[in-house]
Amino acid sequence: MSDAGVKLPEVIVYTDGGCWGNPGPGAWACVVQHGNQWWQRAMAVPCTTNNRMEIEAAIHALKVLNQPCAVRLHTDSDYLRQGITKWIHGWRKKGWMTSTREPVKNRELWVELDERARVHRVEWQWVRGHAGNQWNEWCDRLATEAIERLVKETSKSDLEAARRAFVERHDS
Repeated sequence: MSDAGVKLPEVIVYTDGGCWGNPGPGAWACVVQHGNQWWQRAMAVPCTTNNRMEIEAAIHALKVLNQPCAVRLHTDSDYLRQGITKWIHGWRKKGWMTSTREPVKNRELWVELDERARVHRVEWQWVRGHAGNQWNEWCDRLATEAIERLVKETSKSDLEAARRAFVERHDS
């Protein structure tokens, strides 16, 4: 966003993503606060990776915002923070290839996150996971509960089928 001098609504966001196995059942969660209002969101998927869930958490947090905002987004994922603040610039220049000439993993998620982040003025903050930060712990709990519900409601054979499909889709 180029209008750095414009006063935007201030929003505080905490995100987390997690996975049981990597790949395995996973979930993302976010808590979004604007003034006295706050929203929380979480969603589980039958098979994913931890990194995908960390990116999804940030995407979905930004989806909640219906206008450009000054966002302070907290994540315990250095992969997410480094990816969106540093690595993405080189990936774009190199046609979404890494420095080792491999395709960037999770490209479609990085593209979506980049598009959503450009609407806002985002300050990406790293917070140590599982270190007592109440909002980071809350997001972790939301994601864990979402995974627990999914696993309880999904048969082992369906989870295994989802894992096979995920591996086939992402290893090709």
